[in-house]
Order: sequence, then C-alpha cells, then structure tokens
Amino acid sequence: MAKVPSEDYHRIVAARRRLGFVEVRQRGSHIRLEKSRADRTLRITVPAHRPVKRSTLQRILRDAEVTVEEFLEAL
Repeated sequence: MAKVPSEDYHRIVAARRRLGFVEVRQRGSHIRLEKSRADRTLRITVPAHRPVKRSTLQRILRDAEVTVEEFLEAL
C-alpha cells in the first residue's frame, strides 16, 4: 500500500476530474466536487490549501471511495 502524499490542491482537483468528479462550486477556500453513481452521488470537499495535509487527503480519498494507488495513477 502506497503512502498518502501531501499535494497541492490544484493537483488533487485535477486528479479528481480524471476520476470522473465534476466541480460543482467553490465557496471561500473550499472546492466542492461531485460524482454521480447509479445508487448515489459522492460529494467531496477539497480545501484550497498549499499543500493539503496528508491526513486531510486521506479523508478525501476515503470519502471519494478511491484508493491511494488509483489517486497516484490519476496524478
């Protein structure tokens, strides 16, 4: 299992777009992304920080139901 990196929010949002997420809105320093699935809609919020802490990114990955390896491939 790969270690969760500390990344810039621009790279995180770009990777999420490659994984099928769409930017819905931005309010202040938080960007909201969504991905529709057959059974539900996944919603994640990415803080516009440089860099986003590893623990925060780990939570974002878990909420988005994406593994670290899938995320690293999308970068």
